[in-house]
Amino acid sequence: MEFTFVTLFPQLIQSYFGDSILHRALKSQKIKVEFCNPRDFSQNRYFKVDDYQVGGGAGLLLEPLHLSLALDFVLKKHPQTHIIFLTPCGKTFNYKDSKRLAQKSHITFVCGRYEGFDERLIETYANEVLSIGDFILTGGELAALCLCDSISRQIHGVLGNDESLLGESYEDSLLEAPNFTKPYVFKGLSIPSEYSKGNHTKIKNLKLKASEAKTKFHRIDLYRQYQQRLKNEK
Repeated sequence: MEFTFVTLFPQLIQSYFGDSILHRALKSQKIKVEFCNPRDFSQNRYFKVDDYQVGGGAGLLLEPLHLSLALDFVLKKHPQTHIIFLTPCGKTFNYKDSKRLAQKSHITFVCGRYEGFDERLIETYANEVLSIGDFILTGGELAALCLCDSISRQIHGVLGNDESLLGESYEDSLLEAPNFTKPYVFKGLSIPSEYSKGNHTKIKNLKLKASEAKTKFHRIDLYRQYQQRLKNEK
């Protein structure tokens, strides 16, 4: 699986791959990461890639020429790439998206800056427009990293043990059941006794009930989806 980040600030992203799971995934070539900076395609002495909005409005936009040159460069190198623009107006990325996108061979993340993109860039190049939530960041790099991390962990071998993906939050519209480690009693709170008795059938049933309760408390919207799914399966 390969990822290309189109960004004015590749150094903001590079360090994230220097440690832990994604670093190991890079070393083992489970994933590959590259960067494309629109400034490299600028022909002015200051490497300027933004401009004022036509019709007025506060803030600057990434102008279309240099970003389009960058995307054309990526497309020439990776003709089958799936191009995702990160912008708050996009559909909110979710767990199902991470599983779906993990089937792609190459993904290009286009990271916005300033007031965003000239809309014609999205219309011309975007395969998808995604967001990580209803809030604004100073740039798309953090959002792109969130997607890359979530997608990467769905790729076989990245986590080391694929069973780590089983029973996660958002599978089957449920949040993951509470998990515990030793000591058995911490600050007066005990682990459910069944967890330590080794009866895996009882533990599985207990975890399902705990997962249902946790979802109902924290995410009533997901819990309603879960109830509807159970109703449909009857």
